[in-house]
Amino acid sequence: MSKVEIQGKNIYYETYGEGEPLIILNGIMMSTASWIPFKDVISDEYKLVVFDMVDQGQSDKMDKPYTQDLHVDMLFELIEKLELGEKVHLFGISYGAEVAMKFAIKHQEKLHSLILSNCPYKTTSLLRYIANRWADTFKTYDGIQFYTEVNQHLYAEDFYEKHMGWLEKQAKLFDHILPNEWYDGMIRLLESGDQFDVTNDLHRIKVPTLIISASEDRITPTKYQREIEKKIENSRLIIVEGAAHVLPYEKPYAFLTAILGFLKVHDKEFNLFK
Repeated sequence: MSKVEIQGKNIYYETYGEGEPLIILNGIMMSTASWIPFKDVISDEYKLVVFDMVDQGQSDKMDKPYTQDLHVDMLFELIEKLELGEKVHLFGISYGAEVAMKFAIKHQEKLHSLILSNCPYKTTSLLRYIANRWADTFKTYDGIQFYTEVNQHLYAEDFYEKHMGWLEKQAKLFDHILPNEWYDGMIRLLESGDQFDVTNDLHRIKVPTLIISASEDRITPTKYQREIEKKIENSRLIIVEGAAHVLPYEKPYAFLTAILGFLKVHDKEFNLFK
């Protein structure tokens, strides 16, 4: 529960457990708090590192536009300043997975393995349309309008059937909970990914890679992850049925089983047919 200064900004981070480090990169509207339900299980065998990128959570806000390359450079410096060793495991979800891919392309010598969840390989027209809709909503600084707009895309159909009451209660909480600075940060984060495109660079990633997909994800459909699997030679794809863009919360057991299982065997070889 500390902060470290990187490139003139205070970056909030938390660490749990011991062992090989596993760093988590948040989705765009997530923070370190998003991983509280999972921290004990993961940190039982790994040194879990969660942090807020600039414009997220308890880290400093930016005062000008930037690209995702800023996050890549700051992550590299974070690994060095926290003395996490020569290599780490890196997990990213959605926006965080985009940053993770860019980091792996530039600094894969720092990685034991790479885990990507609910992600594209470029900002498609669909994603740009969604981002523009969200940005327009953020500019209203209206918590209920923001919550209603965003949450119609995030979950699988069955989740809405089971948890609509919870979603409606959460909407009321967002009416006055977030300061204007939060919305401004979200707009900058959305804009930072507008030109994201690693289509022609994914083949350069050689570290063991797990790609996790959700069968009902409408923001980053499964076809995106299938393309990533084709382009990363040493990769495996898992598709979780009955989940959408908030897969860790919709299917926590499947989510943790996929991640922890992969970390156990990512560097193993199985000669089954000798």
